[in-house]
Amino acid sequence: MHEIYRIVGQEGAWHVVQEAGLGMAYTTKEAAFEAAVSAATNAIEAGHDVTIRVPTTRTGESQVGGQSD
Repeated sequence: MHEIYRIVGQEGAWHVVQEAGLGMAYTTKEAAFEAAVSAATNAIEAGHDVTIRVPTTRTGESQVGGQSD
């Protein structure tokens, strides 16, 4: 089985999406990524292939999805 975790959202409301649907909201893209890595680790331990997709940084957005200074 192949699990795909996608990070989606915008400043203050980032989510991890997978087959089960939209996950809880995270304040930063980094926090959502960490949650995706945790879930992916469990999937790997269960013998699954995983992919984590993170969107590129948009203008005015910090590298981790909060406000840029």
